[in-house]
Amino acid sequence: MKSLLLVGGALGCGVGMGFSYSQGNAWPTCFWHGCLAAYLTALLMRWWGLAWRKSLEQSLQEREKAELAILTPSLTTQKVSRP
Repeated sequence: MKSLLLVGGALGCGVGMGFSYSQGNAWPTCFWHGCLAAYLTALLMRWWGLAWRKSLEQSLQEREKAELAILTPSLTTQKVSRP
């Protein structure tokens, strides 16, 4: 999770400073925009990482349930008796 925050912060800072600099703003303003973009991008990456992790855990649980259902015979199936 920390790596996602660091990557998000670095990307956000670079993009924020780049766009601000391309608009012709002064360096302190570029730095401020970069810091704000880094913060917001890190929050977005954190949210996305948690959603991704939750999805992966859910997928793993569903896979384990499916494998368990295949390996164990179902107790709810009715046996047909032959006359």
